[in-house]
Amino acid sequence: MTGYACVADALAEHGLAVLPGFLDAEETAQLAAVCRARRDGFARAGVGRAAGHAVNAAIRGDDVLWLDEDDVAVQPVLARLAALQDELNRTLYLGLARLECHLAAYPAGTFYKRHLDQHRGEDTRVVTIVLYLNQGWVAEHGGQLRIYTEEGARDVLPVGGTLVTFLSDRFEHEVLPATRERLSLTGWFRRREAGVF
Repeated sequence: MTGYACVADALAEHGLAVLPGFLDAEETAQLAAVCRARRDGFARAGVGRAAGHAVNAAIRGDDVLWLDEDDVAVQPVLARLAALQDELNRTLYLGLARLECHLAAYPAGTFYKRHLDQHRGEDTRVVTIVLYLNQGWVAEHGGQLRIYTEEGARDVLPVGGTLVTFLSDRFEHEVLPATRERLSLTGWFRRREAGVF
């Protein structure tokens, strides 16, 4: 069974999937290098949308850089994620139309409080993806993604190459503080808005 099929099966059964080794060490290092090279172009992330959008370090402390689908430097990983999108559509009939994603960097000591990845009154975010780019990460570094499931909290260590996917409207989650900078590619497979083709 391919990694894509494993993710699809886990999403169907549990609503979330954790896949270590989605990127190998070399691929992880290359994408982390892109992230670091562009670090000066990152901006503080906010919460809310439209008129309600605001930067609030008491809620989240990460910096982000939004990616274009034709960005040559990240094209190999975007192609892999497009293949995953195709698999999810083929097997789970999710109607995923596109991926929106950004590089994210959490400086040491920062966090993101518990939240849901669906904006109020909007349901276009279907599947959340988080792909970790942290080399040599160990438990003592912290920075876990804590996902709140029906069975209780599940912590995922942000080890480089690991892909986490979950249903965006189902699981509240948070990012715990870390002792070193924490890097990821984060985004959402989205369906089309009603009436948009």
